[in-house]
Amino acid sequence: MARIGLFFASSTGNTRRIAKAIKKRFHDDTMADALNVNKATPELFASYSHLILGTSTLGAGALPGLSTDCMGGGWEEFLPKIEHIDFTGKTIALFGLGNQDKYPDEFVDAIGILHDFFKARGAKLAGFWPADDYAFIASKALVDGEFVGLALDHENQKLLTDARVDAWLKLIAPEFGLHL
Repeated sequence: MARIGLFFASSTGNTRRIAKAIKKRFHDDTMADALNVNKATPELFASYSHLILGTSTLGAGALPGLSTDCMGGGWEEFLPKIEHIDFTGKTIALFGLGNQDKYPDEFVDAIGILHDFFKARGAKLAGFWPADDYAFIASKALVDGEFVGLALDHENQKLLTDARVDAWLKLIAPEFGLHL
C-alpha cells in the first residue's frame, strides 16, 4: 500500500485536476491515486501516515458539499465521519483553490477550515505557503502571514499554477519522504 494518501473535494473539477497532476509527478507507488472524499471510507483515509488534501472554496468561504451544490458531496459530509479519529503522528499537507478577485474576503478559506479540523485532532500540518503575489482582503487560511497550505487561484493566475505546485511539492518533500 502507498504511504501517502491523496484526497480532494471539487465542484468544478479544477481541484481534481490539480490532485491528478500531483500524482502524475510520482511514477511509483509512494502515493495513492487521487480519490474524491465522497468515494473514500474513514478506514481508508485513516490508514495513511501522510496525507495530501485538496479542496476548493465555494461561495462565502464554504467547504465543498451538498449544501454548496457539490454533486455527490465533499468535505462537508466527510469531516463528520472522521471527527472521532486521532490524527496524532500523521503529517498532512493542504492545497486549495479559490478566486481572489471574485471572493477576496474568503480567499481559500476552505484550507483554513481543514487546517483547524486536523490540527485539533493532533495532525502535524506541513506545507505552509507564502501569501506574497496574491491580492485578497481576508482568508481563514492565513496564519502569521502565510497560508496554511498551497493557495491556488486557477481562475486568475492559471499560468502560475504548475510552478507553484512544483515549488510546494519540493517544500513538503522532506517531511513526506518524496523524491523529486
